[in-house]
Amino acid sequence: MLEAAGRNRNALAATPGEGWALHRMTPASRLNGANGIRTGADGRIYVAQVAGSKVSAVNVDTGLIETISPNGGGIVGPDDLAFDEAGNLYCTEITEGRVSMMTPGGEYRVIHGDMPVANPITYHQGRLIAGELRLGGRIMELDRDGGAPRVIYEGVPMANAFEVGPDGKLYFPAQGANEIWRIGLDGGEPEVVAKDLGVPDSVKFHPDGYIVSTQVYSGQVLKIDPRTGAKSILADIGPGLDNVAFVNGRTFVSHINGSITEIVEAGRTKPLVEKGLQWPLGLAVDEAGHVLVADGGFSYLLRPGEALQLAGMLFSPGFPGWIRDVAASGPDEWIVTTANGDVARWRPAAGESTVLASGYARLMGVAVGPGGDAVFAEFDTGKVFAIEGRAKGGGAGSGNVVELASGLDRPMGVAVAGDGTVFVAESGAGRVVKLVGGRRETVLDGLARPEGIAIAGGTLFVADPGANAVIASDLAGGARETVASGLPIGGAAGAQMAQLGGVGDMCGPMNTFNGIAAAPDGTLYLSADAEGSVLALRRL
Repeated sequence: MLEAAGRNRNALAATPGEGWALHRMTPASRLNGANGIRTGADGRIYVAQVAGSKVSAVNVDTGLIETISPNGGGIVGPDDLAFDEAGNLYCTEITEGRVSMMTPGGEYRVIHGDMPVANPITYHQGRLIAGELRLGGRIMELDRDGGAPRVIYEGVPMANAFEVGPDGKLYFPAQGANEIWRIGLDGGEPEVVAKDLGVPDSVKFHPDGYIVSTQVYSGQVLKIDPRTGAKSILADIGPGLDNVAFVNGRTFVSHINGSITEIVEAGRTKPLVEKGLQWPLGLAVDEAGHVLVADGGFSYLLRPGEALQLAGMLFSPGFPGWIRDVAASGPDEWIVTTANGDVARWRPAAGESTVLASGYARLMGVAVGPGGDAVFAEFDTGKVFAIEGRAKGGGAGSGNVVELASGLDRPMGVAVAGDGTVFVAESGAGRVVKLVGGRRETVLDGLARPEGIAIAGGTLFVADPGANAVIASDLAGGARETVASGLPIGGAAGAQMAQLGGVGDMCGPMNTFNGIAAAPDGTLYLSADAEGSVLALRRL
């Protein structure tokens, strides 16, 4: 049995099938990432979680976490949040391009529905102000009764988490300029407060009057004098920082990976919530048994007996983009599909990537065949393609892309057998098919919503989040077995997690994908997105 844990702690325990053992390779995550944070009237920190379409509240003394707005609730992809004096919660929904409100009684409504890449939001003396994380973005005062907004300023190079300072002006990161600006609430021309930063993504005022700003690229938390722009380092936590909140003079910062850290004093920190995985998505194992874990805007390497090591992120040199699935193609070399519709070869250690094919709609699974062809599935069109001979050690070009199949029902996972036969999981049809001479033959049916698939030792393994199970089928005889059930994959009782749209020009649709991969030693690795961990399954 694998007891429920982390953000999935109220679920049922998972059960391995007869002859199988099941355990976690990484701890279960307690949050679905951590984006905007704000202190509530009750002294708890409220956390917006884009990946989980969730808002949670964290007790800073006990670490206890309570879900305030759940996945599947009325708030979708919240990036930042604010409260008014009546206790109404306002959230920017970055993938929906809107601002929504939840009342203390749990009722939802949209405040403003035309704000592409909605991100920062704050409330000050009866005024609700929100902005857009895009080049040329707007900062606007919103009418909470649904009237037309008032534009405070248009033309910001990516506004992020902001706050009104003691002088009554709005201070905000101009992220694209790598600067902090301020502007009067009635408009005018902005002034530069600080420059030459580490890509700031939040500006908050400590009760003592100085600015605390997280730097998403450098990973530093800076203390900045709003009068002179002079700065010093409060902490160096690592790339991916997001936001800041204060509780009774204590300083807390969030990280996109789901951690919340208290800065006790300059240079000294302690965790409130430990880091984890936001999703995770696709998995691949190389010949050395190293596992690459795709976690959207982050990817990690998992080596047996070691903790997760960051392989790359959206701000890393050569990172190919928001990654959905991965396949091993050589030492420190991986083929990936991205939310932007690209297939790319990525070499994390070298900090470089090469686009092999582009312009596709919602790419899902990818696999590399014995001859080096990269096979990938396009969800929206129901097609499967191959890049001939360019996946392993090819040059910089895109390669020759050929269509292998069309008319598939929401294809997701792909796998290639040792003889080159291509297998595809049709999530919409609840089956796995193989492609033979332009025809499709059903290999395994009666599934709920198959996603990731893998082949090892003549056996097909299927991650089926619709059934919260992993199924195995003997490709020679067709016999099937349940490898594990009650797994923390997908939603409760097989429900699908909220599917998110894109984030402006930065990222295409952020759809979930349950990956499964087989290691040379026979171990199966599974992305457990419901709890944010990687699981391992082994035959006894």
